[in-house]
Amino acid sequence: MFTIEEIQAAEAKVKSGADFPNFIQEIKAMGVVRNDVYVMNGMSVYFGNDDHTVQGPPAYEDLLIEETSNIEELKEALKVHQNGSTDYQTFCRQVAVAGVEKWVTDLNEMTVTYLDMAGNEMVVEHIPVA
Repeated sequence: MFTIEEIQAAEAKVKSGADFPNFIQEIKAMGVVRNDVYVMNGMSVYFGNDDHTVQGPPAYEDLLIEETSNIEELKEALKVHQNGSTDYQTFCRQVAVAGVEKWVTDLNEMTVTYLDMAGNEMVVEHIPVA
């Protein structure tokens, strides 16, 4: 079973969105099958098999999530972040403005799904294999 400390050690290696695929491979090897990240405060919940879950603390002060979602703003924030131009907190501020409530990473399907405040899928991305 994985611990939040093990996940945080892997997370510490991530400097931008360009590092995300390596992070996913590392936590997948630990047994993580799903990760939910709440944009409001950066809190992450990690799910494993047999109902094993661990939760990280909030990562930053609460952000206001726009009620009206904007898929184009989200796509632009993703593009900039994935090429390494923004850090995590900047990315989170940008997706909050785009109306993202949370994203769900499915490590079996290797996808990240961005959801708005109503739970609607905004964008689904495939995680490249590092």
